[in-house]
Amino acid sequence: MQISQQAALVTGGGSGLGEAVARALAAQGARVAVLDRQAEAAQRVAADIGGLACPCDITDTAALTAALAQAEAAHGPARILMNIAGIGTARRIVQRDGSPAPLEDFERVVRINLIGTYNVTRLVVARMTTLPPLPDTDGERGVVVNTASVAAFDGQVGQEAYAASKAGIAGMTLPLARDLAQFGVRVCTLAPGLFATPLMKELPEEVQQRLAESIPFPRRLGRPEEFAELALHVVRNGHLNGEVIRLDGALRMAPR
Repeated sequence: MQISQQAALVTGGGSGLGEAVARALAAQGARVAVLDRQAEAAQRVAADIGGLACPCDITDTAALTAALAQAEAAHGPARILMNIAGIGTARRIVQRDGSPAPLEDFERVVRINLIGTYNVTRLVVARMTTLPPLPDTDGERGVVVNTASVAAFDGQVGQEAYAASKAGIAGMTLPLARDLAQFGVRVCTLAPGLFATPLMKELPEEVQQRLAESIPFPRRLGRPEEFAELALHVVRNGHLNGEVIRLDGALRMAPR
């Protein structure tokens, strides 16, 4: 699919990997709607790229539906969906005082990362599948790119909730691709390793350096622009479908 002039939705587009993807899409001529819980962040990125800010919580169906309607009214129906919104957390299942981890913490991570991703996807593809196929394609109507993590496969100590949520995203990739194949909608998932996101940069410099040195090659943190480059390649490459792609410099996470 050609990216220029296509309407694109980016969840979590107000910072980090989502911001990099939103900027990369806009640089290629896409009409980008930036969805983010943080209204100021969404507005900042949208203003920079000539896009549209659509603040919303992806787990709030009413707010999300309104944001999607706003985006379609401004840009037309979306052909590109980038699901990047998510949160990270770590909490051991048995805490230091011997008490069990609060169930609410696990539910919150799964609800935002996994259920939120599914919620956005179901609402967007219900509209996407009604669009006419794009010319000069194999009948393609749209592309969905989800975001998992290497934690889906190499979850560390205390990452039960995060790893489970990201494994769920990886696990539903092929069923989604198979489900939507009849409509000409492709689905892939990217599984990034350690990236230089704003959250990572909050760590002490020596911790960042130690994490970077754990990556076989290149021995540095990934750059958000590299994630965005791969996300755009998935859009352009019509034969990529139903695949989970690690982007991690050959990293395999240690237990802790």
